[in-house]
Amino acid sequence: MLERLRGAKAGWALTGSFCTIPQLFDQISSLKEAGCEIFPILSPSVSGLDTRFQSAESIQARLFEITGKLPIETLQQAEPIGPKKLLDVLVVLPATGNTLAKLAAGIADTSVTLAVKAHLRNERPVIIGVSTNDGLSGNAKSIGILLNTRNIYFVPFFQDDPIGKTRSLVCHAPLVKETIAEALNGRQIQPLLYRG
Repeated sequence: MLERLRGAKAGWALTGSFCTIPQLFDQISSLKEAGCEIFPILSPSVSGLDTRFQSAESIQARLFEITGKLPIETLQQAEPIGPKKLLDVLVVLPATGNTLAKLAAGIADTSVTLAVKAHLRNERPVIIGVSTNDGLSGNAKSIGILLNTRNIYFVPFFQDDPIGKTRSLVCHAPLVKETIAEALNGRQIQPLLYRG
């Protein structure tokens, strides 16, 4: 199944779930090792904010080290993804509640949301990796809308802290390659609810 990844052009968009980002570099590296050409895309928050988890510059440097490409960071850089048919698949991971809400409402005012809009016009798959404290409350509606949207697929997700953060959902990022491979064949990986 994973042989489907070899030679694929994959966008990987990072949005502002800052605590999640350091854990994803291994997944991005693994996708590169599987034979994908990776195009990093950063939301304005990720490209411009330093946090207690890492600096914006360190994120950009690590992505360049893995992919050999400078990240797409502006609307002007994201817009050609559609007309140039730049990508075979686009991963949005981590996908914050804010990003989920914008995608569900059809708002394309950031580099990431415009990249998704541009990519979807080509009827190609978008992979969503949820990371939101409000997945079972304020963002549940957005997730529901996106689950019913053509060419959008989800990395299996779960409650990461059912006692301490009862409404929080995160994806199981190690399943991203399998999710992409299924999506490239027009299928949602199952089970969607990760059971460990």
